[in-house]
Amino acid sequence: MNVVATQSGTVLPEAGVRVGPVVRVHALPVVRADGPPVWRAAGPPVVRGELPRDTAVGGARAAGELKLTRTEFARAVQLGIVRAGPAAPGGSARYTRAELERVRSARGFPEALRERVETVAGAEAAGAVLGISPGRFTRLARCGHVGPVGYRINRYRAVVWLYLSAELREFARREAGMLRGSAPPEDRDLMAAKADLRPRKWRGRHVGLLLRRTADPWERAAVLASVLPEGELREAVPDPAERIVLAALAPPPPYGHPKVPAAAAVALRLLRAQPPDEIHWYRTSLDFALTGARAQSKSTGERGPT
Repeated sequence: MNVVATQSGTVLPEAGVRVGPVVRVHALPVVRADGPPVWRAAGPPVVRGELPRDTAVGGARAAGELKLTRTEFARAVQLGIVRAGPAAPGGSARYTRAELERVRSARGFPEALRERVETVAGAEAAGAVLGISPGRFTRLARCGHVGPVGYRINRYRAVVWLYLSAELREFARREAGMLRGSAPPEDRDLMAAKADLRPRKWRGRHVGLLLRRTADPWERAAVLASVLPEGELREAVPDPAERIVLAALAPPPPYGHPKVPAAAAVALRLLRAQPPDEIHWYRTSLDFALTGARAQSKSTGERGPT
């Protein structure tokens, strides 16, 4: 490719040649006896084209290339729609160009992608999607018919649950009868007992999505351990060294988890299993995961992921 160097040092391609963004290089004057100096590039031209497919970029750039807001992108990562690549040396998530191209190549991009991660907050907005009153929606959610995908804590330190719009529309198509008429007996019993299955439904989804991201037995055990109350964890894992490993591998709080201490204290309660049967399920799952993790350590001679 022929190039021309301008006096400012910018390398320009010959007309008709398509290249990526150009970068500046040093230029030196060539003095001629019969006229003014001509500026030439002081080395081969440097042209920045597309990044290789295995090149990884940060979350902000990945979100921009997928035409998503940061919140939408975080939801896409949470749901496994966008898969993170190897982490950067500092631990921050990175995303390969091949992965971004895979997501962009899906049918209907970017509108279909945005629809998959769109959320609504609270019973009023969720009820509007279903065409029902906030009160009816609250009953459906508390009884476990629809599950939240996230949460936020408002200024009154109350939990505001977030729901995927696409899941609500699917529920309306699949269970149209539940949007009208009186509540079934099972729901009436749950409401009379003041039951609220929303935290449990969210924890189940959250843990399931985290487990899908890794096959390492120690990392899977850390996910399950992170849901148990401290006392239960000490009983399930009496070895302090193992608890240190599990704490080091514990997943970070979900995106949007509050940083203000008062709100964080409210949200922290959502991260821990509460009903006895739920605690028992996670303890049993942790025991099974630790059996595999300890077997791995025995074969490698090291405690922790390999």
